[in-house]
Amino acid sequence: MSSVYEINKGINKPIEFRGLYGQYIAWLAGGLVVLLLLFVALYLLGAGLLVTLPLVFALGSGLVFTVFRLSKRFGVHGLSKFFAKRGLPDYVKFRSRRTFTGLKGIQGNSERQAP
Repeated sequence: MSSVYEINKGINKPIEFRGLYGQYIAWLAGGLVVLLLLFVALYLLGAGLLVTLPLVFALGSGLVFTVFRLSKRFGVHGLSKFFAKRGLPDYVKFRSRRTFTGLKGIQGNSERQAP
C-alpha cells in the first residue's frame, strides 16, 4: 500500500490564498474575527437581526473589497514599504554640528576615550 505525498515546490514564494498574499490574509482574518465579535455584541445587546445582519454583511463586504484592492495595488511587501515611506520625515533640522563632529573621532580613532 503506497502513500501519496505532495511535494512543496513553492519554496521562497509568498503564501497565497485566492489572490491574497502574505499579510493581507492576516488582515482579512482579523477583520472577520472583529466582525464576528461585533455581531455577537450587537445580538447580545438586543439589536434585531434585521439590523445586525445587514450591517455585518455590509461591513464584511467592504472589508473584503478593501483588502483585495490593497493586495492588488501594493502586492506582497508594498503595503509595508508604503507605511515605512510615510513614516520618514520630509526634512531633518540640526541646531548643532556637535553630533556629527564627534562621530569621526569615535569611529576612526580607537585610542580616543569617550567622555
